[in-house]
Amino acid sequence: MLYDFHTHTFNSDGVLSPLELIRRAVVQGYSAIAITDHVAAGSLARIIKEVSEDCALARASWDILAIPGVEITHVPPQAISDLAKRAKELGACLVIVHGETSTEPVEKGTNLAAVRSTDVDILAHPGLLTSEEAALAARNNIFVELTSRKGHSATNSHVAAVSQKAKARLLVNSDAHHESDLLTPGSVEAILRQSKINQQQRRQIIDRNPLLLIERVKNRLALTKII
Repeated sequence: MLYDFHTHTFNSDGVLSPLELIRRAVVQGYSAIAITDHVAAGSLARIIKEVSEDCALARASWDILAIPGVEITHVPPQAISDLAKRAKELGACLVIVHGETSTEPVEKGTNLAAVRSTDVDILAHPGLLTSEEAALAARNNIFVELTSRKGHSATNSHVAAVSQKAKARLLVNSDAHHESDLLTPGSVEAILRQSKINQQQRRQIIDRNPLLLIERVKNRLALTKII
């Protein structure tokens, strides 16, 4: 089964509409996909409303769990917790924070603010993740991302090592901006090999961790009566 909890559409810097990206994921055999466009304070409400409607239509029409989400991006660390909470209140079922990747000028302290917030679900491409950050992610049930995105993926092996030591849960995501970026079974295995994940941990990351996150998402959908 294929799962992807980090993708972008033309609502931010992706190419396809949300519904078209979901449809292409259906054709590629995905079981679940989250639409998580970049947001900040001004765009939060609009993006969540639009993507929630498209995801609801996709779930009703196709055999896929289409998840409305957001990626809080380049936001001052002190604002992350409040924005994540607001996103959930507005109907986002998945909140990602754009972590401190070495390829962008993300403000220091972003990773720490993300893993301290119980409204955040995933810390994306966190760069040189620290032991403290990984431990907080584990404590607050926040997933840490291994990514296939060029540039962001340069620190995957470091992220994997620090996260595993802290017992933080890892996920593989594409950070897709185009159909060609979507994950395949082969690309997932390649990311895990490059990240130096052993066979036992691969099964946890591929099979168990996505299902834990999906259960969380389904509970939120049920609570908002939009499943």
